[in-house]
Amino acid sequence: MSISRLADLADPALCPRLVVKVGSSLLVGKEGVRRHWIEGLVAEIAAMRSRGQDVVVVSSGAIALGAARLKLEKGGRGSLADAQAAAAVGQIALSGLWAELLGAHGLTAAQLLLTLEDLEDRRRYLNATATLTRLLDAGAVPVVNENDSVATQEIRFGDNDRLAARVAQAARASAVLLLSDVDGLYDRNPSEPGAKLLPEVRGISPQVRAMADGGSSSGLGSGGMTSKLQAAEIAERAGIALAIANGTHDTPIARATQQAIGTLFFPRGKAGARKAWLGGRLRLKGTLTVDDGAARALGRGSSLLAAGVTAIEGQFHRGDAVAIRSVDGSVLAHGLSEYDAAECQAIMGRHSREHADLLGYAPRSAMVHRDQLVLL
Repeated sequence: MSISRLADLADPALCPRLVVKVGSSLLVGKEGVRRHWIEGLVAEIAAMRSRGQDVVVVSSGAIALGAARLKLEKGGRGSLADAQAAAAVGQIALSGLWAELLGAHGLTAAQLLLTLEDLEDRRRYLNATATLTRLLDAGAVPVVNENDSVATQEIRFGDNDRLAARVAQAARASAVLLLSDVDGLYDRNPSEPGAKLLPEVRGISPQVRAMADGGSSSGLGSGGMTSKLQAAEIAERAGIALAIANGTHDTPIARATQQAIGTLFFPRGKAGARKAWLGGRLRLKGTLTVDDGAARALGRGSSLLAAGVTAIEGQFHRGDAVAIRSVDGSVLAHGLSEYDAAECQAIMGRHSREHADLLGYAPRSAMVHRDQLVLL
């Protein structure tokens, strides 16, 4: 049995562990914290816990809260320094609010602040997994946010939609629920006449991506529909369902699950844990472009051989994650390189029998081995 409809997100047998992402515009309004709304959401989380479901919260709002207290312009997003300062102030208020409201229901909140590198580096990712698992086993409700007070433009998620999908991987969750300011994915901009809500999506295709609007309508958040589709791609590769629902209503989880209002993205067949982590990576060290023959071989489950590589980009070392793309620029796979970038340059397009002379040592069996590669 697997998740096949929005109502299943409330079923502990089908969804024993759920990640709920809450956007900035839902937590903070023009008048400040939307306390009444948050109290209703926490009551829903408490009800889910009483049914036997684990819940992980991915909460935005630190920058918006801190910006209001520091009286910063543009919601604290006028500059990186403003965002970092706002986050440092707002995170205290945000974590305190979650701790207070969950505590009123007898639940213990636990704060985790993560950066992109915490989930992109394999060892740190496993550490995050261990922490989340132990907290959930102990009965706590982890409240996760990006560590915006130290993250820079180069090493940050930039939105909590993709963070939620990666946290779901690390927490081994069954599903992710992204609470937003829209009902779900529409076939066009929802402000246009005749726009239709899509109740379910099976696979993120170019046509589906074309439906997305990259903006954040509130001006408080950093993610739009594009980031939500990217989150859905990360989740689906890991065998995790993802739903988008409107959080602006009271009791938004009940509205989505009981009235079936939202969009449910179905997972693909579940990849192994390491390959799911690799496929969901957002930061890659380089790119290998391959010819049509190599692309077809990859599709049949083969390793990537140097003979089929036509171009190398980036500076990377053996074991670093790289993208593998076709000659038209489409990303085919992510993989861990068996060679440094300079070595890849030396042997690309050359037959394996030439590699020993070119490298000066016995070559490896592939440039990217199939066991360290995941097709996208």
